[in-house]
Amino acid sequence: MSRIGRKPVPIPAGVKVTIDGSHIEVKGPRGELSRTFHPDMAIALNDGELSVSRPSDVREHRALHGLTRALLANMVTGVTEGFRKALVVEGVGYRADLTGQVLLLYLGYSHPIRVDAPAGITFSADPKARTITVEGADREQVGQIAAIIRKLRPPEPYKGKGIRYQGEIIRRKAGKAGKVA
Repeated sequence: MSRIGRKPVPIPAGVKVTIDGSHIEVKGPRGELSRTFHPDMAIALNDGELSVSRPSDVREHRALHGLTRALLANMVTGVTEGFRKALVVEGVGYRADLTGQVLLLYLGYSHPIRVDAPAGITFSADPKARTITVEGADREQVGQIAAIIRKLRPPEPYKGKGIRYQGEIIRRKAGKAGKVA
């Protein structure tokens, strides 16, 4: 059995789960999420816990078992606590401003880059600390938006300028002056 797949997902108070075949809807204080899972996976709601079972030990079913449970746990966590990714803007003249729900990034290009927040995602920018925070209920969407923002100006290895995840370590290169004959 999958170690992750066999663990039940506890449903906290204030969260409502609706199961319609392989389509699951989770509603909570931070929003609502819905997803359609593989029809072979059996999802059941018993005593305030979601459990996932698989029909056989075929390789595909073993892989889907843990995946389905992890996605369900992320949905429950998302509607109760939410997810966040923090990005750090480094570089002379690089900055991020927030106007409404539009993020304006000044990254050394001839124009500011405008990033609109999709539904369910909120941005916050701290100009003093040069940080951008992406928050939302859907873990996949939060990570994707953070990756899109980071891709606008990835950190470079010589001076470390660009946008990086908070806590990300950039391997630095010595450059021309570092070469010794």
